[in-house]
Amino acid sequence: MIRKIPFIVGETYHSYSRGTDKRIIFTNDNDYRRFVFSLYICNNTISVRTDNLFQQGRTLLELFGVDRKDTLVYIIAFCLMPNHFHLLLHEKIDGGISLFMQKLLTAYSMYFNTKHDREGSLFESRFKAKHINTDAYLNWIFSYIHLNPFKLIHQNWKEKGISNLTSAKKFIQNYRYSSYYDYFIGDRPEKVILNKDIFFDQSPQINSFEDILKEFEKDFDEYNKQ
Repeated sequence: MIRKIPFIVGETYHSYSRGTDKRIIFTNDNDYRRFVFSLYICNNTISVRTDNLFQQGRTLLELFGVDRKDTLVYIIAFCLMPNHFHLLLHEKIDGGISLFMQKLLTAYSMYFNTKHDREGSLFESRFKAKHINTDAYLNWIFSYIHLNPFKLIHQNWKEKGISNLTSAKKFIQNYRYSSYYDYFIGDRPEKVILNKDIFFDQSPQINSFEDILKEFEKDFDEYNKQ
């Protein structure tokens, strides 16, 4: 099946998927960490058996130092939620996003199904993707991805707004399963997943929680319909 929106080298896309029947796909910290590492190792032009790497008892820092021949995509941002995930990807080579997502979803599904002694699809059909065709849209989706975890404690915050900005900021800063920390807090092994230059080249004005909240609120009505 041909996608309505093709992936074009040099363009950026919001890619996302959720568990089939909206099932939980991350049950604990190990699941989240496994997927985050898969973002790194599956972004590779060669095949790598992730099980072998984990069985060698390497530390997280060592795992993120595993050599890759070359990358398929530029990963700009990510966020994992209990039953879905969001990625902001830049098409680096022809077919890169499609191959990367195939490798990523296959690798994690095999891990999850083995761990939970289950069979069948873990994710809903094929992954979804939207073309980021303006800088304003890029700012909005970047902000949306990083604010997404807040609905774990305030389900309707997007519609009703955030009443306590200090509390919201602290929650987002402490959420380990997104790239927010890597952009706005400090260094950690996961930083090697990202190509931050692509984003900052287009959006140098976004440097804080307050900035992403401002960008999200600015274009909510327009981009929430896309």
